[in-house]
Amino acid sequence: MFQIDIVEQCKANNRKAQMQLYKQYCEGMFSVAMRYVQNSDDAEDVVQESFIKAFLRIHQFKGEVTFGAWLKRIVINKSIDFLKAKRKKLVELDENYLHISEDEDWTVEVDITGQAERRGKVIAGIGSTFTIKRSDFGMHKYVENGALGDEVTIMIGLEGAQS
Repeated sequence: MFQIDIVEQCKANNRKAQMQLYKQYCEGMFSVAMRYVQNSDDAEDVVQESFIKAFLRIHQFKGEVTFGAWLKRIVINKSIDFLKAKRKKLVELDENYLHISEDEDWTVEVDITGQAERRGKVIAGIGSTFTIKRSDFGMHKYVENGALGDEVTIMIGLEGAQS
């Protein structure tokens, strides 16, 4: 069956003709979408949406170019639309969203682990070994929870404090 005949049958809403066109072009259109979106799941979605759009608007196909070229243009446009939508979903990091505490008091009022003495040595060791900046909040979490690993205690010079 010639491509023009298949397209005409698709215009008449023939599901078998639509499936035939889908099978003929889906792998090639998947490759086109992959070049743009670079993710197989997203490329599959783009191809599916492209075929849906093509079949819904097949009456606009005038035959001036091949059906494959017409469909490829739809896939490219859908891929670009997908990338634009994905870019809008990404939120730029704004420092106004982050709140870094200015509080320099890192004392823990409730001693959950019962190891206040070791914690005091660790805090003193950290203070004497290097300057703590506000951005060192990750180390603070270890100290606050009393969960220092061997490598951290060695790094700050408290090899015997961990037990």
